[in-house]
Amino acid sequence: MTYENLDAKLVNELLGDGRASLRSLAEKLDVSVTTISNHLADLEERGVIQGYSPRVDYDALGYDVTAVVQLKVEGNALPEVTDRLQDHDQMISVYEVTGDYDIIAIGKFTDTDGMNEQIKKLLIDPDIKESNTSVVLNAASEHEQFKLDIEE
Repeated sequence: MTYENLDAKLVNELLGDGRASLRSLAEKLDVSVTTISNHLADLEERGVIQGYSPRVDYDALGYDVTAVVQLKVEGNALPEVTDRLQDHDQMISVYEVTGDYDIIAIGKFTDTDGMNEQIKKLLIDPDIKESNTSVVLNAASEHEQFKLDIEE
C-alpha cells in the first residue's frame, strides 16, 4: 500500500474502534506496525487526535434531561462567561455563536430540578443579559463523529 491518505485512513479506523491495537491497524491498512506507530504519534503531536475516551450513554446513567441554553452576554465578558460555563461538569458543549444569542450551551441533567437549579445559577450572573432554554424531547442524533472523505 502507498502512504497516500494513510493518516485519514488511520483516523477512520480509530473512529470505528478507538481501542484497536497497533498490530490490527497495521494489518487493516497493510503497513508495518512501526509505520502505524509513527503516524499515530504524529497525529497526536499535531493535535489531530486529542485523546482516547469511552463513548458514554448518559441517558443510561440517568442523565436523561438535555437542555439547550442560549445566552446573551455583555460583549466584553464573553470569554469569561464561556470559561465559567466550561467549569460546570454537566455542560457538555459550549459554543460562541453568531445570531441573536452569543453562547449556546448543552447540558445533561438527571432531572428538571437539577436543570432548573443550574439555569438559575446562570441567571444571577451579572454578565448574562438574557437566556432562552429548550428541553430536548428526543435526541435524533447525538455525539456523532464522521469518517473523513478519502479520495481513492
